[in-house]
Amino acid sequence: MQNKQTMFEDLNKEQLEAVTHKSGPLLIIAGAGTGKTTVITKRIANLVLSKQAQAEEILALTFTNKAAEEMEERVDKLLPYGYVESWISTFHNFCQRIISEHGIDIGISSDVELLDSLGAWILVSENFEKFDLDYYKPRNNPTKFIKSMLSHFSHLKDEEISPEKYLEYARGLALDADSADFIQKSAKEDEPKKQKRSKSKKVSKKEQFSESRIEEIKRINETAGAYCVYDALLREKNKMDFGDLINYCLKLFRERPNVLDKYREKFKYVLVDEFQDTNWAQYDLVKMISSPKNNITVVADDDQSIYRFRGASMSNVMQFSKDYKDAVKISLVKNYRSGKKILDASYSFIQLNNPNRLEHVEKISKKLESASSLGSVVEHFHCKTSQDEASVVARAIISLKEKDKSSNWSDFAILVRANSHSEQFASALESFGAPFKNYSTSGIYKTSLVMNIMSFLKVLDDYHESRALFRLLSAPFLNIPPEDIVRLTHHAYKKSVSLYDVVKNPQLAGVSDQNSLREIEKLMQWIQKYSKDAKSKKTSLLLLDWLNDGYIQYLQSLPDGESAESFRILKSFYDHIKGIEEVINDSRVCDIARILGKEMETKDGSSIDFGPESDPDTVKIMTIHAAKGLEFKYVFIVNLVDRRFPTMERKEQIEIPSDLIKEVIPEGNSHLEEERRLFYVAMTRAKSGLFFTTAENYSGVQKKKISIFLKELSEVYPDLKISSKTLEASADNFFRRPSLREKIFKPALPSRFSFTQLKIFDECPFAYKMQFLLKVPLPGKFVFSYGTTMHSTLQAFMQSVSRASRSYQVDLFSKQSDKKENSAEKESSIPGQAELLDIYEKKWIGDWYESEEQKNKYKKSGRQALVSFHDKLLGQKPPLVKSLERPFNLKIGEYTIMGKMDRVDALENGSVSIIDYKTGSVPKDGKLSLADKRQLLIYQIASEEVFKEKVEKLVFYYLDQAREIEFIGTQEEKNEVKKWVLDTIEKIKTSSFDFNPKEHICDYCEYFFDIQNF
Repeated sequence: MQNKQTMFEDLNKEQLEAVTHKSGPLLIIAGAGTGKTTVITKRIANLVLSKQAQAEEILALTFTNKAAEEMEERVDKLLPYGYVESWISTFHNFCQRIISEHGIDIGISSDVELLDSLGAWILVSENFEKFDLDYYKPRNNPTKFIKSMLSHFSHLKDEEISPEKYLEYARGLALDADSADFIQKSAKEDEPKKQKRSKSKKVSKKEQFSESRIEEIKRINETAGAYCVYDALLREKNKMDFGDLINYCLKLFRERPNVLDKYREKFKYVLVDEFQDTNWAQYDLVKMISSPKNNITVVADDDQSIYRFRGASMSNVMQFSKDYKDAVKISLVKNYRSGKKILDASYSFIQLNNPNRLEHVEKISKKLESASSLGSVVEHFHCKTSQDEASVVARAIISLKEKDKSSNWSDFAILVRANSHSEQFASALESFGAPFKNYSTSGIYKTSLVMNIMSFLKVLDDYHESRALFRLLSAPFLNIPPEDIVRLTHHAYKKSVSLYDVVKNPQLAGVSDQNSLREIEKLMQWIQKYSKDAKSKKTSLLLLDWLNDGYIQYLQSLPDGESAESFRILKSFYDHIKGIEEVINDSRVCDIARILGKEMETKDGSSIDFGPESDPDTVKIMTIHAAKGLEFKYVFIVNLVDRRFPTMERKEQIEIPSDLIKEVIPEGNSHLEEERRLFYVAMTRAKSGLFFTTAENYSGVQKKKISIFLKELSEVYPDLKISSKTLEASADNFFRRPSLREKIFKPALPSRFSFTQLKIFDECPFAYKMQFLLKVPLPGKFVFSYGTTMHSTLQAFMQSVSRASRSYQVDLFSKQSDKKENSAEKESSIPGQAELLDIYEKKWIGDWYESEEQKNKYKKSGRQALVSFHDKLLGQKPPLVKSLERPFNLKIGEYTIMGKMDRVDALENGSVSIIDYKTGSVPKDGKLSLADKRQLLIYQIASEEVFKEKVEKLVFYYLDQAREIEFIGTQEEKNEVKKWVLDTIEKIKTSSFDFNPKEHICDYCEYFFDIQNF
């Protein structure tokens, strides 16, 4: 926590000016490494501390969840007290929040589901026959263009081009080509005639142009029709994609000005980070919300605009000054990251993009000045072959690591232009024994863990998938000697039968070792057991059951760093499967295996994110796009040869007609300029050492030319000498394995905590590690499914109660004051029992129950509990629901506790009652211990300190027994809870997360099964 004075101490003049800017539009031009995140977070904190706005009155938008979380955490540390709620968010999360609350105002169902890129791909893939495609449906690969179509639809939404508008434009083109009938006749023309005419030398240029124009119009009409089909599918399935979120939000604000006015009044200040990455629709949204006060701050660097392929409109940065002519412009040029040589080289190079740069247009200086005490070097290595290049880079990293004793492996990065360029560098690092992580691979399908899981699913779908079965036999969690596996495969080949048929009777293949036979029997039992479950059980649930039959225990037995990495990959892949299940209702193993297989074959669908977060100490290999926002002491930019970097221009496979594009496209070679910006981003990741590498031969016939970028750089920055010496890797350089320290698991502890986290750590540090640090996906329990069902049902129902209550009160106010309220009127503010039970049916989660009988039993109990709840609600004065699922951020010492209160009711005397629903049993003696009270005591403290409310009572409502236990915390109890919070967090910071056996806890812990095997 900082006060205003100390918060300003480490700011330079320009940063201080940006942080303390009072009102009106502000453009912060933040060059690489100039502390833009510091500026934007301290600006938010200053607005709060100087009482210009409350935290909930500031809207801050960025592009990734990680960036939003980092921004919120840093603001949280700057504020000396808790706050109600944060509106620091991604654009998509912000719009989803608005739509979920007000979508009904424009006819959007409250239960509409959001599709990510994977979901959209599956939707089109599963309904492909509904798309009337010809041009974009090649015979040899009909679904080839699905990803391109979805990208096209996304960019249309970025430009606010609706399906109706696109179709109208396409039909207009058809009419312009004389008539639509003419086009249709042309389309039906027989192929031989077309081929004969195309070979004729007498075809005039006018006729050729006419044919080309007709083909183009047909293509545009086809894509417009496909866009309409896609939009209809979304509405039919009650779905929306990310582009819809922005456009529906714009539609809401335009058609319901009362809703727009609400948010304009709410948000006194609007801030946008990475403004150069906004698209046309996002900028429209920002302008709409910030008007008419125009207290809008945007942080941008046009030289780091590298996401045009995602729809980013660099013209927004240039347009901002035109839209806000009175905007204050502040340029941050003091760089706290890189040495002088690196900055001088980078600045000299990026000026080649003039005049299409903000510096040139606005006549401002963007020359970065180094504030770093580090020395710096910029060098070029030229090699004979690509293998030599990879070896030279690996040797250079090891040499630098040995010379720079203060460096870690994570201080080194190898940046590639394309995913496919990374493998040789990974192989070289592996040969030298250096720890590395390759983030450039296509998703995680190449990892052994995922390949094992895929093999398991394939075998369940088809016993006779011999390659998949062979991989399972070879898996490390089954201790089957290689010679026995050879016996099995050789016997299958000799007898011309499937490997599965041989594995059923391994003795016939000559397998006699008892350990091998036991392991093979275990595998066969898995196949038989899970094949049966595969027909009735969700793949995600079945997968977790199988993993806990031995695989999880194996992963836990690995060295800490490797184990943590494995669990991170497992979590990503498991979430990916869950995502598919959310799109395809009632999907089973066969469906999931088919979708995953199609993804692998086409490299389509959604890439699985497993980016560089809290990794062990490793060299990072990644694309330049992935490295944006990161920094490293030493950076190697590799493969700097012609056609690799810069790449050849690859236009979108399906382009938006230029007549429909709203943004202003700058003159010049836009592709080369974007590639220069990408090169600039790569250069400015380096702190102390920047190394460029090239090779003469990349397995091709022709000798490769050095990249034009290196030649340009050497001309504008003469200190860079293009190396004429060709380096080669001698044989003794390979397989040198220096003494490298083992990867160590260093868990990234959270900066904020929840009551649940603290409670679980208090019970068992090992369970805390598994759930919150490793995030191990383990089987859930039916009690969690039941509890979630009941909570979500009551939340939805009480929203109806709240709306009805407000309407009822307004109705009462309009009546004569002496007219008595009758029971029918009283009950009118409580929706009927049928509505409650209907919500229950929709919210019911049937996962994890051990049998159909058990599931039906709990479902019946839940209905009875809700009926009792409803009866009790009718038997008392209708509650005045003040808030549901109310979020809070409470400061206790230097830490923040996050939470959500199930329900807060306003009482007549101005105080509040806090209610928490429980699906467990009432304490035997009906008395609560201090440990039992902790959760609600934290809520009480938050209500008093953050919301400034008087709390009259705290209530645990035990649903199954229809019983309430009320209490109110004393000052002594609140102090004890604060002490418990601080003590527990301090223990977390120093813990080794060992298993802490407690009989009454372990019996119910989902992690206990795995712990027993340690």
